[in-house]
Formats: sequence, structure tokens, C-alpha cells
Amino acid sequence: MTTPLLEVSDLRVHFGLRSRLRRRAVLKAVDGVSFHLDAGETLGLVGESGCGKSTTSRALLRLVPVTSGAVKFEGRDLTTLGPRELRRVRRHAQMVFQDPYASLDPRMKVAAAIAEPLRIHRLATGREAADQVGELLDAVGLPADSGERYPHEFSGGQRQRIAIARALAARPKLLLCDEPVSALDVSVQAQVLNLLEDLQERFGLTYLFVAHDLAAVRHLSRRIAVMYLGRIVEIGDREDVAARPLHPYAQALLSAVPRSDPRVERTRERIILSGDLPDPGATPDGCPFQTRCPAVQDRCRVEAPQLDEVASGHRVACHFWERRAA
Repeated sequence: MTTPLLEVSDLRVHFGLRSRLRRRAVLKAVDGVSFHLDAGETLGLVGESGCGKSTTSRALLRLVPVTSGAVKFEGRDLTTLGPRELRRVRRHAQMVFQDPYASLDPRMKVAAAIAEPLRIHRLATGREAADQVGELLDAVGLPADSGERYPHEFSGGQRQRIAIARALAARPKLLLCDEPVSALDVSVQAQVLNLLEDLQERFGLTYLFVAHDLAAVRHLSRRIAVMYLGRIVEIGDREDVAARPLHPYAQALLSAVPRSDPRVERTRERIILSGDLPDPGATPDGCPFQTRCPAVQDRCRVEAPQLDEVASGHRVACHFWERRAA
């Protein structure tokens, strides 16, 4: 057995809320998330907006405060590290943010933005840094003269390529991709996904790929974790989760993915969930999905299901997953 590159155990990120109606309310953005990532693999983290995906990815690098739990990167718990140690570790775990319009400094030329991690982590300076910037631009499919231009001179897809090049500059082992294609046109999304796939093979990268689009996650990931209201409700191999989901929420997500065959698209069954996500500051007792589940039972309202293993590597948090499997 090899040690996972990243191991997350019972991660919780809670924020205190102050208001006249709820003075002591707690928003449970992430509420007991556990998973692992082996070197060289991709884990897709999927769920609708507000389920805690982005907060989870940010908490792994302590970009948001962690309430409790452990985040072990190469065996070291990042939640216990001081600022200097954390900076050294962050060189090996970089992030690609959702919005390429906001993640790049508009006053900084592209070459300077990509070279910044080299300077911060003291990896290269001068001519050596310039050469590495040129290599990174080539790796993400941009011409060498792009370095002398500003971010506003590029399209959204090109800006995301620049952000990826900047993340690669520190020679990381892990990339945390926080919805990297959701702000892009559909035609550009496929190009960026293919680029990430090529870069993973070329540099031996490990990905945590966060998205609300199950089709994109299925394309890139070996394993998929489905989040709902701050918790993972199903996790397993891509084919197990994306092709044969057992949790009712995962089944609803899968049913929303369009089919390329018009005949299949016209006849397939859609699962329409009623209502919106419950208020994270006032989560219901029992199963967090009970307010929207089409097959809710009395037990669901009083007892929270555990993430139990139903097959090798496949875990589901549902009291009645066997019925759904049947």
C-alpha cells in the first residue's frame, strides 16, 4: 500500500453568522468531508452551486480557515503548519481559479505573472526565468510573444491558459482546479479540458477537479465524488458513479446531462428535484437531502446516513441505496 498524495479526513469549515433573527447560527459550508488522492489520478468533485465544492478546495490550501479535520499532503498535516512551512508546501500544490478575468492582475504583463511563482519560491531568476516562462507558454498553447501583453488583450480561454501556466511555474505535484471551465464558452471548455488532460500526462500531475458539470467531470476524472450541502453523498470509480449512481441526488445530476443522440434525449427519463438547497445555516436533522428527495422515508428525517462502502471503493450515504440499485 502506498501513501496517498493527499488525504483529507473529516474536514469541516464552519462560519459564524450574526443577524437579528439568528445570533448564534453556524453556516456549515463543509461538514465532515473525507477522501484521498493518489499520485497521478484525477478526482472530480461535483455538485450544484452552494454545496461546498469551492470551499473544500480552498480549505485544502488553507485559503479559508479550517474548523477541524486533517489535510495530509505527502503525509504532513497542513492544518498544523506555520506560515513559512505552509508556503513551502504550497509550491507543490497550486490552484487554478474559476474566473480567469479576476485571477490575473490586470496591471501585470503575462510574463511577469507567470514568473511570479518562480520568484516567490526562489526557483529561477533573470534569463533562466524568462526561458521557463517561454516553455510554459508553449506548453499551454500560447505564442512566445504573449508574455509582453496584458491579460485584457486575451480571450477568456487564453486567460485560463495563462492561469494554468502560472500554476505550473512552481512545478507542482497537485493542481486544485476550481471550476476552471465554467466561465468559458462551451466550445472553449473542450479545448481547456483536453489541455489539462495533456498536461497531466506530460508533467505527471494529480488533479482535484471541481465542477458542477457532471459531463466535464466524467471526461477528465478517474473517480468522482458528489457533494450536497457540505457533505460527500457518493464517491467511487467514474463508471460506478456516473453510469450507475446509487444516491438519489447523484441520480438526479446524471439525469440532467444532455445526450448527444436526439432520439435518446427525447425518450430519456429526467429526475426533477423540487425546491432549492436548504439554508446551510439551518440544516435539517437526519439526512441533508430529505427536503428534496423523491423517495424520502421517516427514517431519513431523524437519522443521518453514513458514507458506507457498498462495493470496492464505492461509498454511498443513503439508508435505502439497495432499493435504488434494484
